[in-house]
Amino acid sequence: MTMQIGFNLPNSGPLAAVGAMTEIARQGEAMGFDYLTMTDHVVLPDTKVPGYPYSESGEFYEEAPTERHEQLIGMAYVAAKTARIRLVAAVLVVPHRPAVLAAKMLTTLDVLSGGRLVVGIGAGWLKAEFDAVVTTPYPERGAVTDEYIDAFRALWTQPAPRFAGHYTRFDGIVFEPKPVQRPHPPIWVGGESGPALRRAARVGDAWYPIGSNNQHLLDTLPRLQAGIARLRRIAADAGRDPASIGIAYRVKRYGADVPPVASDGERRLFCGSDADILGDLRALRDSGVTAVDIDFGRPDAAAVLAEMRRFRKSVIEKL
Repeated sequence: MTMQIGFNLPNSGPLAAVGAMTEIARQGEAMGFDYLTMTDHVVLPDTKVPGYPYSESGEFYEEAPTERHEQLIGMAYVAAKTARIRLVAAVLVVPHRPAVLAAKMLTTLDVLSGGRLVVGIGAGWLKAEFDAVVTTPYPERGAVTDEYIDAFRALWTQPAPRFAGHYTRFDGIVFEPKPVQRPHPPIWVGGESGPALRRAARVGDAWYPIGSNNQHLLDTLPRLQAGIARLRRIAADAGRDPASIGIAYRVKRYGADVPPVASDGERRLFCGSDADILGDLRALRDSGVTAVDIDFGRPDAAAVLAEMRRFRKSVIEKL
């Protein structure tokens, strides 16, 4: 089984400068990475620690996280500056945008990029952002997400789209052009909770977790394998072929930045040397993981690119 390798393209802080974003995206494509990712926040609280769930401290990893480009416009810009690399929303917070508008923006991005879009999706976690941006209730974000995804698929696939839901409805409209990818762009379902697993089992082309969610840790091989097994059971119960759902895994930190032992007493994934990380990639591939993307967090574009080249030569090319 082959494994795709991607990288996070920062859209916040100093690395989100036009020149830096363009250079990292183009050079990453030239190096042969399969895809790049971009995150989604519209606004953040004006605090240093907004309760980020994917780090031990609760702080965002990047510098100046509140200075951030809008995700889909940023992806459209990057699509125009590249030719081959796939573009992954990592992840689109589905309730942020009205369903029909979001489906249209995503379709436009898929068409204008020549069919390179992957729609990573999530329900969101930051209530302060919801209060400022979203018109549907924060406690209902899971139900909103499920309904909007169904609306996306109706708009993307039906010649005369019709949908009657609790949060969105439409009939008698024309939605053209359709996405280049058929039946629609791949949907990678982010999140590590039970509802996220059920969502992935129901509509996902892949499950797309981050290992370091403090509430639902998937930071060791046994924990991740248990999560994959649970997903496969849920998919089978839902009447889907478990093998039809890929596994994409997001790596926020690696190497010396990762403490070696997890709370379950097992070795943490992606800690240690290049040889250790290569072993982890092989073990994940053997466990059914089909894609891994890595955040090469460095203070400037030159340092990011240098680490991407080093990592590719020392790890990826040996995979």
